[in-house]
Amino acid sequence: MFNDEARKQANIARLIADLRAAKVELLSAQCAADRLRLQYSLQDIISFGERQTLQRAIASADSLHHFFSQIGVQLKLHEEHHE
Repeated sequence: MFNDEARKQANIARLIADLRAAKVELLSAQCAADRLRLQYSLQDIISFGERQTLQRAIASADSLHHFFSQIGVQLKLHEEHHE
């Protein structure tokens, strides 16, 4: 029983650390996107950007949006349930 509780606590600590690391990495990605947005027009990005790079960046952003939207919905439901 103690082993299970210790393992659970270790998993929770790892989750918290992973979330914090993801937050920093996502902030970095957001800064990179903001630099592009502020320095180049959409037309320049479309005209001169490598198509495959753009498609992969778009797929990554879509995947992140989908994942965090699901978390947002569940978080809202959790908060409503615990009010």
